[in-house]
Amino acid sequence: MTGPSFLEQLRAHAPGLLPSRLPRDPAQGVPADLRAPHGTTIVALTWAEGVLLAGDRRATSGNVIAQKDLVKVVVLDETSAAGFAGSVGHALQMLKMFAAEVEQYEKVEGAPISQDGKVRRLSSIVRENLGAAMQGFVALPLYVGYDARDPDPVRIVTYDPTGSVKRNRSGYVGIGSGSQFAEASLKKRHDPGTDRAGAIALALNALWDAADDDTATAGPDLTRGIYPNLVTVTARGAEEVAPDEVREATARMLAERAERPGG
Repeated sequence: MTGPSFLEQLRAHAPGLLPSRLPRDPAQGVPADLRAPHGTTIVALTWAEGVLLAGDRRATSGNVIAQKDLVKVVVLDETSAAGFAGSVGHALQMLKMFAAEVEQYEKVEGAPISQDGKVRRLSSIVRENLGAAMQGFVALPLYVGYDARDPDPVRIVTYDPTGSVKRNRSGYVGIGSGSQFAEASLKKRHDPGTDRAGAIALALNALWDAADDDTATAGPDLTRGIYPNLVTVTARGAEEVAPDEVREATARMLAERAERPGG
């Protein structure tokens, strides 16, 4: 006899569908006609004026590059931004819904939602996708915020598929398939007191190191003019880093890398 628990029923009648039995690669075990593009590496780091969020541009479907110019980091409101890794359609829908709810809250209440309120609401949205995640369509956000009115102004938050919240206090984090390589890069280079140019260089180097070892992460595409997307969140607000600034910073990074191609 099994109890009323759904997990107990699943364990008894379809153990292969248990979360612990799901493949590490979401594309494995999913019928070919249901495979959806997946986004990969996102990084966030603190710097002297706030927090920076950056993402590469590649989406993959199995071993195929599904999109070369995907935008994975977006501004949510004046004090926050988010990026995503995983199933593109689910993740974009999550962030669109979340941004709309943040805007709606401010209109109804006449005041912006708190940073912790945003973190909790995004957790609920992630949890609502658990059914799809158990079928391989995992979509995970990386939330960053900076609110000078808050006694603890910086937020860097990651989530697991159940909506569990993990607040990062080391000053940097990565998500996606190339995150371990990006975090290894930031572990050696991160400087929370660096200026804007230094923060941009840190993010670009981390994404480059991820792309160097992870096939699902893209480096800059100089031929097509496709570069990582970067967003800063500071006391002045959340804003995208201009493409020209990213391109110039990428050129400097590549020149430095050419002098030491091994690392």
